Amino acid sequence: MELPVLSSVEELVELYRELSRHPEPRSACLGPDVTTQYGGKYCSLYTEWAQRDLARAENVRFCRQYLIFHDGASIVYSGPAGTCSEIKDELLSRESPSGALKAVLRKVPGKEKEKQFLEVWDQNRKVKSINLTALDKHGGVYDDDQFGCLAWSHSETHLLYVAEKKRPKAESFFQSKAPELDGSDEDAGSLKKEDEPLKGEQFVYREDWGEALSTRSVPVLCVLDIEGSSVSVLEGVPEHLSPGQAFWSPGDTGVVFVGWWHEPFRLGLQHCTNRRSALFYVDLTGGRCELLSEDTRAVWSPRLSPDHCRIVYLENDALGPHQQCSRLCMYDWYTKQTSTVLETVPRQAWGAFPGIYCGALPRLCWAADSRRVVLATAQRSQEDLFVVDTVTGTTTALTADAPQGSWSVLTIDRDLLVASFSTPSCPPTLRVAVLPDAGREAQAQWVCLQDARPVPGISWVIRTLRPPPEQEHPQYAGLDFDAILLRPSESPAARKHPLVVMPHGGPHTVFTARWMLYPAALCRVGFAVLLVNYRGSLGFGQDNVASLPGNVGTQDVHDVQLCVERVLQEEPLDAGRVALVGGSHGGFLACHLLGRFPDTYHACVVRNPVVNIASMADATDLPDWCLTETGRPYEPGALPDPAHWTDMLLRSPMRYVDQVRAPVLLLLGEDDRRVPPKQGLAYYRALKTRGVPTRLLWYPGNNHALAGVEAEADGFMNMALWLLKHLRC
Repeated sequence: MELPVLSSVEELVELYRELSRHPEPRSACLGPDVTTQYGGKYCSLYTEWAQRDLARAENVRFCRQYLIFHDGASIVYSGPAGTCSEIKDELLSRESPSGALKAVLRKVPGKEKEKQFLEVWDQNRKVKSINLTALDKHGGVYDDDQFGCLAWSHSETHLLYVAEKKRPKAESFFQSKAPELDGSDEDAGSLKKEDEPLKGEQFVYREDWGEALSTRSVPVLCVLDIEGSSVSVLEGVPEHLSPGQAFWSPGDTGVVFVGWWHEPFRLGLQHCTNRRSALFYVDLTGGRCELLSEDTRAVWSPRLSPDHCRIVYLENDALGPHQQCSRLCMYDWYTKQTSTVLETVPRQAWGAFPGIYCGALPRLCWAADSRRVVLATAQRSQEDLFVVDTVTGTTTALTADAPQGSWSVLTIDRDLLVASFSTPSCPPTLRVAVLPDAGREAQAQWVCLQDARPVPGISWVIRTLRPPPEQEHPQYAGLDFDAILLRPSESPAARKHPLVVMPHGGPHTVFTARWMLYPAALCRVGFAVLLVNYRGSLGFGQDNVASLPGNVGTQDVHDVQLCVERVLQEEPLDAGRVALVGGSHGGFLACHLLGRFPDTYHACVVRNPVVNIASMADATDLPDWCLTETGRPYEPGALPDPAHWTDMLLRSPMRYVDQVRAPVLLLLGEDDRRVPPKQGLAYYRALKTRGVPTRLLWYPGNNHALAGVEAEADGFMNMALWLLKHLRC
C-alpha cells in the first residue's frame, strides 16, 4: 500500500491551516479572592493565548477568562467566564500587587514613527495614558524576555521598566542649518549645550546584543511617577553593566536588577544563560549600587518572595556551554546571606530530581508560605513540575502520576497553580490545582480548565539508547540518550512509513514530549518522525551536557546515526525512504550525516545550518560557541592559531560535501545573526557545483528561528513537498 499522499497542494495547505489553529497559553494572572455567602471562595483567572493567523500572516493574541471556586485545599468548580477577545497593540501588561490596577505598554501607529504609551487602568476605565515617545526621556521600551520588565512598586504609585538610553542627536560636519528662533533672548538661550547635535557622530557603530536583540544596545532603568505622569532615568548603574529583569526592593527603597557585563564587547544573549552577570541593588536616594551575588558567574530570573524577605534566582557558570544544568540560589534580604538551594545534578536518575534546565523561572513562582518555589524542568525527554523547599533543599514532583508529556508553569498565586500540558499528539491544555501543604505536594489534584482534543492519526513513544563501547566518552562513560518517535497510526500494520530524522539544534537543548507543529503535521502527511536527543542534550544531567564540547561532529553524529539504524531495524519503517530535517546545530548534524552516510539518506531540508565553524567564528554573535563546542577555551581578543582553524574546519560538514548525493533544500533567514546566511549560501554553491539537486529559500525580515508566521508556513509547505517528491511518495 502506498503512502496516502494528499491529492493536491490545496489539501496540504488545509492540513497545515488546521493544525496551526491550535492556540498556546502564554501567561496567566489570578484576581483577588472573593468570599461567597456560603463561606467558599472564588477568583477570576485571566489568561493570554497566542495563535497563528495565516490570513494576516501574524501571531494574534487573545484573552480568555475563567472562574475558579476553591475551598483552600482543592478546586470545587472551574469554568469559562465570557468569550475570547483579541488583544491588540499591547507590548507588556501587569496587574498591580492588590489587583486593583493594571499597567499596559501599548504601541500606537504614528504619521512618522510608531509611538509608545504607558496606560494605567482602574477596573474598566483608563485613568492614565502617558505618551512616552513625546516625553523623550529615553528610546524604545524593551518588551523582550531578556531585559524587559514592567514592575509595580509595592505602594502602587510608581512603575519600573527598561528602555534604550536616549542617544544624542548627531549631524554632519557640514550641517549648517541653524535652529529657527523668534529673536527673543529666551529663545537664544533655549538651545542647551547638551541638546546641541554632535557633529560627525551619525555613523558611529553601536554594539547590540545580537540575535533577536539587534535594537538593544544600552538599556537603562526608568521609573514612571503615576500621579505626576513624569518619567526619570535611574542613576547609579555602573557604566560597564547593562541592566534588566528589574523589580522593586522591599520597602520601595530601591531597585533590584540583573546586570550583564558588556566589556570588552557584547556577545549574543538570546538563549545564552552563560553570560557573565550578577544581581545588583541600586538605592533610590543616594544612587549607591550594591552587588548581591557572586560577580564571576551568570545569573538571571530573580524572584522576590511574597513576604519580601528572600530572592531566588538561577545561576550558571560563565562561558562554557550556552545552556547547562543550573543552580537555584537564594539571597536573604535581611541577613544579606546568599545560599545555594539546589546544586547541579551530574546524572539524571528516575525518582530523583533531574536538575534545573529552563530558560526562566515563572514570573510568580513562590508558594504563599514564602518558603517553597514551583518550577518546570526537563526530565530526559519530557518536562515535569516540581516544588522546591528553599530551606531544606528537598524537591517533590507535582506531576509524577500524570500521563507522559510535558508541563509548564504559567503562575502560582495564593497557592493556586495554573499550568499547561501537552503531548506530541495533543495541543496544549490548561490545568489548575491547589498546591497542597508542605510534605503532601505529591497529592496535587489537577483539574482541566481548557481541554484540547488529541489530533487523530498520531502515535508516539520515547526510546532510550546506549552508545556501543567504542563510542563511550572516556571521561563520562555510561551515558545514554533518548529519541521520540512519532508514527501515523491510521494505517494497516503491514504499512512501512518513510522516516524523517530531526536532530535538535543548540546543541544544548532538548526535544520534550510536547506539542510541536512541524512533527505533528509531517506525521499527518504520512511520515514517521524521529526526534533525537543525542548526548549533550539538556535534561539528562550536567555530565551529559559536558560530554559534547570537543566532540561535536563525532559524538552527536554517531548518536543520531545509531538511533536511525536501530529504529530502522526494530520498527516497520521503509529504510529506502529516509530523510533529514534540521535547523542550526540540527542542520550541522544533518549535513554531516548526508556526507558521511550517503547510502542512508535520500532527501534533506536544513534551516540556517552551521556548515563551516571556522568561517562562522568571525561572523556570528556567538564566537565563543565556535571555540567552546570544538573543545577550545574562549578568551575575548585571543586569536586561534592555525591548528585551531584547521580543527574547526575538520569538524564541519563542509569537509564531507563531496560525498553528498541526496537532494538538499535550504531555508535561510536574511537577518540571522546567530548562523549568518553566508553559511548556507556557501553550502548551496558547493552542492550546485557538484551537481547535487539543490534549492534555496531566502526569507527577508526573518532571523535565526524563521519564526515569522509567513516564513514558518511557507517553510513547511516547501519542506513537505520536497520530501514527498524526493522520497518518491
